[in-house]
Amino acid sequence: MGSILRMRTFPGRFESLVSISDFVTQAAEDAGLDKRAIHAVQLAVDEACSNIIQHAYGGEGRGDIECTCRIDGAGLTVILRDEGCRFDPAAVPEPDASPTLDTCSGGGLGLFFMRQLMDEVHFEFDQGDGNVLTMSKYREGSFADA
Repeated sequence: MGSILRMRTFPGRFESLVSISDFVTQAAEDAGLDKRAIHAVQLAVDEACSNIIQHAYGGEGRGDIECTCRIDGAGLTVILRDEGCRFDPAAVPEPDASPTLDTCSGGGLGLFFMRQLMDEVHFEFDQGDGNVLTMSKYREGSFADA
């Protein structure tokens, strides 16, 4: 099976999250992912796009989110591009392994969740392309699972 690419650009607004989720859900279903994997993709993409709006753009309506879905023999890869502030994942501290209500700040776990939910997560920054987040989820039993 060759790769199938689907790309859409969405306004960087929280109200776009439903449309983005619908777009990646359809791609995940078409990629043959099971319900659990589809839910993981939905959560990871929602978290990533929320972070783009809140942190990269510093609020709603300040830029777009380009979403590309690549379906191949292994599963689904979602590529999110934004032109917001540069994101350096190395600057994000590891989360507390045992947060309590007293120590939990209510944030900072997004990157941790994305890495737990997806099989691969990669960040890049390019002066021309901005931030590029690539996340992959493989079909159970695909060659990429091995």
